[in-house]
Amino acid sequence: MKTIVSDFGNVLRLFDYTRTLNRLTSHTDLSPAEMYTAIYDSKLWEEYETGRLTTIEFLSRIRTLFRLRCGDDVIAEAWSDIFEPNIEVCALAASLKPRYRLLLGSNTNDLHATWFRKQFADTLRHFDHLVLSHEIGVRKPDAGFFEHCGRVAGAEPGQCVFIDDLPANIAGAQACGWHGILYRSFDDLRQQMRALGVL
Repeated sequence: MKTIVSDFGNVLRLFDYTRTLNRLTSHTDLSPAEMYTAIYDSKLWEEYETGRLTTIEFLSRIRTLFRLRCGDDVIAEAWSDIFEPNIEVCALAASLKPRYRLLLGSNTNDLHATWFRKQFADTLRHFDHLVLSHEIGVRKPDAGFFEHCGRVAGAEPGQCVFIDDLPANIAGAQACGWHGILYRSFDDLRQQMRALGVL
């Protein structure tokens, strides 16, 4: 193995979208559950994560969708501040860096990426490249995402290991000839990596 590509959310960092919704409840007549349903029933999430919407357009549409009575700054901070460190995995990334090319491969958006690039700069400095869906215009599990990662890494599919918390994304990587590890826990991650010969 030459290249290890890791997801960000719920692998390197844990996240909780209810933090966003709970912070916005005082600015709308909708409940957190109603806001959650509204955004996931729309195409808004996918459009923003593939870069088809600018942040200004996204914030405007979120304000309308959630019937919000607050400014962009309030919405942006509530949307962005959802991450907590997964400390053991972060330490593992640092220990892998001398031996392997490391890539971050994340379905994300401009607000989240801007926030976590600053919040977790100490961890992200170990990665050779950040492959972010909103910047390349394609999301996991689409084959185009993994093909882009392979080109950036300069590695053949059989030399790449992909770590993600969603089975559909692992299946997408494996369909492209990659090795896949479904993240469940830190101990399980280490065992699966050893089974693939990752030191």
